[in-house]
Amino acid sequence: MTATGTGPSKAPAPLRLRILSVVFWGFIAASSAVLFPVALLIWTMTVAFDRRLAVLHRFTCWWAGLYTRLNPAWPVRIEGRERIRPGATYMLVANHQSFLDILVLFRLAVHFKWVSKIEMFRIPAIGWNMTLNRYVRLKRGDKRSIAEMMAACEALLAAGSSIMMFPEGTRSADGRLKAFKTGAFALALAARVPIVPIIIEGTADALPKRGFVLQGHHPIRVRVLEPIPYETFASDGVDALTARVHALFARELGEPEAADPRSPRRDTLPATA
Repeated sequence: MTATGTGPSKAPAPLRLRILSVVFWGFIAASSAVLFPVALLIWTMTVAFDRRLAVLHRFTCWWAGLYTRLNPAWPVRIEGRERIRPGATYMLVANHQSFLDILVLFRLAVHFKWVSKIEMFRIPAIGWNMTLNRYVRLKRGDKRSIAEMMAACEALLAAGSSIMMFPEGTRSADGRLKAFKTGAFALALAARVPIVPIIIEGTADALPKRGFVLQGHHPIRVRVLEPIPYETFASDGVDALTARVHALFARELGEPEAADPRSPRRDTLPATA
């Protein structure tokens, strides 16, 4: 299955799927209300000595991964996780098809900090936990917020935390790869860290962008590709590097490369959802 999902169907979803969707979202809400106090307790007990909040992030990985592990309609296969070496610092970049991308990427169970749109931090329990984890918030289209986010990411990379971004900036409406923004690649150049491309397939079919109704049984595949060492792109400009990584994603997803791959998007930096 490739990333070229068909997008949301115009026909009404079967009643069974609508009921299952209500149960799924209700379970997320109820479990988050229960699990956030656990996260708060972990933060309280570890914040004084765990400077990167690695313990809290590991708990968050378990929490987020719960929702795909318990759903038999979404069997998740992760390949190449061992390519992310413990203790190493990376710029992690993934294509973005669905809200589910966030949940399945947490199943990598490696240390990183998200860059996410500010609206995500306002979600009760889930957003509060993101704040506890010191994930990085971004107000789209706000130049000051972009500059603050860039500085925060540079500081986190310098302190040894990898950064996770969606270079497309937002979810694809049809599952196809969108143009990349340059922020992640500017950070990789500035911090001199390797780039790890992560390919996600199947989530666009399981839960398309415009809708909250689950779409039935859809296998999901996450592939961690070989890291791109800093030495191999140190002399690249940010536009050339952005185009190079976009071309890699396009090949891996079986999609045509951009007609003008050296015209990356610069309006904001990448963020989740």
